[in-house]
Amino acid sequence: MAGKSNRFALFVLMFNMFIAMSGIGLIIPIMPDYLETFGVAGQALGFLIAMFAFSQFLFSPLAGDLSDKYGRKYLIIIGLVIFGLSQLMFGLASDLWILYLARFFSGVGSAFIVPPMMAFVADITTEEERGKGMGLLGASMSLGFMIGPAIGGLLAEVSLRFPFYVATSAALVAAVISMFVLPKTAPVVQTGKPTKRENLFKQMKHSTTTPYFVMLIVMFVFSFGLANFQSTIALYVDKKYAFTPGEIAVLITAGGFVGVIVQTFVINKLFVKYGELKVILVNLLVSALAMISVLFVDGFWPILIVSSVFFTAASLLRPALNTLISKQAGTEQGFAAGMNNAYMSLGNMVGPALAGILFDINMNFPYMAGTLILIVCFFIASLTQRKSAVVI
Repeated sequence: MAGKSNRFALFVLMFNMFIAMSGIGLIIPIMPDYLETFGVAGQALGFLIAMFAFSQFLFSPLAGDLSDKYGRKYLIIIGLVIFGLSQLMFGLASDLWILYLARFFSGVGSAFIVPPMMAFVADITTEEERGKGMGLLGASMSLGFMIGPAIGGLLAEVSLRFPFYVATSAALVAAVISMFVLPKTAPVVQTGKPTKRENLFKQMKHSTTTPYFVMLIVMFVFSFGLANFQSTIALYVDKKYAFTPGEIAVLITAGGFVGVIVQTFVINKLFVKYGELKVILVNLLVSALAMISVLFVDGFWPILIVSSVFFTAASLLRPALNTLISKQAGTEQGFAAGMNNAYMSLGNMVGPALAGILFDINMNFPYMAGTLILIVCFFIASLTQRKSAVVI
């Protein structure tokens, strides 16, 4: 990254991403017990996650476009404020419908955080440094997810609602810090796409004409399969093994820790040596193998090892896809980041809803379905390998 100011901007973005993601992560281990207070379980959790993803899908393209038009900084601040207040709403909820509404606004906040941050990284890195920048941003995301559940497990000892109040505070602190120390970016001069998009459907239609459309499809299918694991693993180990919130926190934290190490020190070397597409293909297979292995291991330590392998593979997949899309986006960085998040949100929307339904039928079904979906994703990426390599 050329210049101290760009490095400083990246560090601020990493800090903001860490704060926001730790706010999400710290509520994960308490969700099974928290939802029990409302008399609901697997299906409700799946639909709550789907509601979050649905609002991300609706607002991510808008956030990406607005960040191209007005710059990244203020979109990120708005997103952090909305996200923080939504966490407060979730923690104060007295009825199930309020939980759904709160999750919708959480998705809106996330939509205004993630695409502008990804576009910001593209703004301040060269194409050769893009993978490293995306990897570091991904590492901060993984670090937040890693530390968040551990903190959440401890905070839950105070009360089940207390972690939500802490998540609110963390997001609002990040917004204040961003206001004063995050550098401004100039609006980007747009070429090669319409200057005005009347609605989301036109934006989705335009995305089909981009050189990175295949990678958007891979992101959708991968996210769909990944969400099966992420949305049900806490319920699965709670129901099958009676894991405590603390044990669930360790389960998620361990995988996040390995992911941080890989994204910080290894991922750029893998990109340089093998290319992003090969990294994607290998880790799709690894994640599929780890997902199905959950059904054949027993006890805390075997589950811990398998989940760590899964989360490590996922931590490599996201930056690889983000980097490929960014490299092919040209001056459409905000738009591309917004569509990337939108396709990911589609997968995150459908995946948890289906996983919750399948879990209530048989708790093994989400892992069977998720494995099949990841294998399908592998073949989609394999069939387009030659075309993608030529474009890159």
